[in-house]
Amino acid sequence: METIEAKALQPNPPERTQKLFLGAQICLRTVAMATTLAATWIMVTSKQSTEIFGIAFDARYSYSSAFKFLAFANAVVSACCLVSLLLVFLLHLQGSNPNHYFLLFLHDLFVMCLVLAGCSAATAIGFVGRYGNSHTGWTPICDHFGKFCHRVSISVILSYLSLIILLMLTVSSAIKSRQSPVV
Repeated sequence: METIEAKALQPNPPERTQKLFLGAQICLRTVAMATTLAATWIMVTSKQSTEIFGIAFDARYSYSSAFKFLAFANAVVSACCLVSLLLVFLLHLQGSNPNHYFLLFLHDLFVMCLVLAGCSAATAIGFVGRYGNSHTGWTPICDHFGKFCHRVSISVILSYLSLIILLMLTVSSAIKSRQSPVV
């Protein structure tokens, strides 16, 4: 049997839930910011030069609009994750108002869609770069630019990891926006 004092010392379940939600939000947003920042850095610094039949060729992320889009999308999302981290702290201090969390849901949905678009574009071009397209006569380039393709693949994988994290954040903020306020 629990005594009355032991029950009084336990935090309220809504308060414990609030702390768990805040901790998860901080952790996920920090990881999302780190993965998008790392993906941006790896993509921007990926370049390789090689000679084929005595002719020098250069591969850089800036030669592909899809890779540029992924790099800029990841940079924007990384900055947005920093802003949303500050917003989560502000929302926690103000209390649990579902209307405020709905704005956070819209923010999370926007950045998730931005990363999804960048990942899709980079994956499509990366597939053509790795395997080519025999119907159009495009030959694969990854056998000549292995280091470049490897770095781009790492950047895309990190972007997909951040997409999964942003999906979790979007779902959690959607659930939080549907809850009734804690009194």
